[in-house]
Amino acid sequence: MEDEVDRLVAAWRRERPDLDVEPLEVLSRVSRLARHLDRARRLAFAEHGLEPWEFDVLTALRRAGVPYQLSPGQLLTQTLVTSGTMTNRIDRLTKKGLVERLPDPSDRRGVLVRLTDEGRDRGDQALAGLLTQERAILAELSRTQRGELAGLLRRLTAPFDNIPG
Repeated sequence: MEDEVDRLVAAWRRERPDLDVEPLEVLSRVSRLARHLDRARRLAFAEHGLEPWEFDVLTALRRAGVPYQLSPGQLLTQTLVTSGTMTNRIDRLTKKGLVERLPDPSDRRGVLVRLTDEGRDRGDQALAGLLTQERAILAELSRTQRGELAGLLRRLTAPFDNIPG
């Protein structure tokens, strides 16, 4: 079975035989897969009236467990955005009734962001839709192959995920 990356690599080997284009065989496929995954995710979230960034914030709070709340700083760490961006996101989610701001009992000047029941329900529904989309993407692989691929991808991504700061 040939794919677009096979054709791209063959063309580069023909045009630039002096270069080792082997990395393209893996990373161009990862890049193309990321684009397909992004489309599938956007579709799954849109079906539940959410943007990808909204899903990220709602599910960060959901994963925190009962009472489904985090400080804005903890949300920054989990979603990798700036404090100004997070403030804007919390404001927008609050207006939609998906989260609420509460005073932090351990810090008079601090706040906590808590998931509302509506936010929890919408996030849960979007997650179920996302998993359906992702299962379809992985359908060609056996359980063993999915495990092997997950392990290989972990080896590639772990160094990036463990960079301090």
